[in-house]
Amino acid sequence: MRHNLIPSVIPKSHLKQKGIALITVMLIVALAAILAAQMTTRLRMQMQRSENIHYNQQAYWYAMGAEAFAKRVLITSFQDDKNVTNLDQIWAQGETTYPVDFGEITGEITDLHNCLNLNALKAPLLSSNSANESNDSSNGLNKKVKGTNNSPTSNVSKKSKLAARLALEELLIILNIDGIDQFEAESMADALTDWLDENSSLSGAGGAEDNDYEAKLFPYLAANNYLSSVNELRLIEHFNINVIQALKPYVCVLPENSEHKININTLSIDKPELLQALLGSTLSEAQQILIARVEGGFASIDDFYNLSEFNKINIKDEQKDQFVVDSEYFKLKTTASFNNSFFALNSIMKISDNTKIDVISRTIGHN
Repeated sequence: MRHNLIPSVIPKSHLKQKGIALITVMLIVALAAILAAQMTTRLRMQMQRSENIHYNQQAYWYAMGAEAFAKRVLITSFQDDKNVTNLDQIWAQGETTYPVDFGEITGEITDLHNCLNLNALKAPLLSSNSANESNDSSNGLNKKVKGTNNSPTSNVSKKSKLAARLALEELLIILNIDGIDQFEAESMADALTDWLDENSSLSGAGGAEDNDYEAKLFPYLAANNYLSSVNELRLIEHFNINVIQALKPYVCVLPENSEHKININTLSIDKPELLQALLGSTLSEAQQILIARVEGGFASIDDFYNLSEFNKINIKDEQKDQFVVDSEYFKLKTTASFNNSFFALNSIMKISDNTKIDVISRTIGHN
């Protein structure tokens, strides 16, 4: 029996369908691979995010631990010297670094009474009687300067100015900042006073209130309250970056506090310009006073007043009232690291009765 062998021929349409199916499968596999890659990437990012949060949290607790340690250091410092704060005490060791697991903690305690408190320029509220007396004195002043080109507001006598304001004006001139003369220094003091006070009246010819700030390209209002940071000076009329950078080593801000007390024991010998501004003396006289400071500082403010170098300078009683030998406000600057995470914290602490320490302000970040 003969069989006819006829070769089987696959239709072209079937071959096309198989090709399309293969391409479809390949597309599905590629799409699945892309989705898997994206899911893996997101998972890794989520794991890294969780890890970073954990590291940052650990760095934060390291910084809080440094704050607790600083409190203990301050309490220990004042157990023996209850009425004197000086640079020979253990809190004044400068920047110190301690190694910890997977990181380190760096901390530095500074006295906030060895700098000029800018909030001290906040003028006290006047009673009605005081306001009337002020108006009377202003009227008398206007009579005295009648016939001159100066405006009444610009002729405020030095005696009527706050000691802190006089010191700021002197400091601005002493620092030899480019473009800053006596008039500019007074204008900056006027503007800062207006920023701090609670009224809308100009304190002087260079003052600035709401109308001046509302006229800017990006308008805002005067705070009429205490400064929270030295960097806030950037918002105040007449102050620029060069002025602020020059002032920073010499000024500070006490939160919600207009106290003007300078601890002569903790003034830095490397910054005699501040003492020069406070005393209205020469730079040489200020340097001699700081050099003559005894080891351990002055035991009482009278010891400072009896210093021969101090008596060479003719100063007024209100200038003497600026100085103390004990401090109650301190600042802790902390930087903590854990693995690759960093946390910066600035804490302002107030000491009461040499036994109780309250943290009255915390600022996160380098300041």
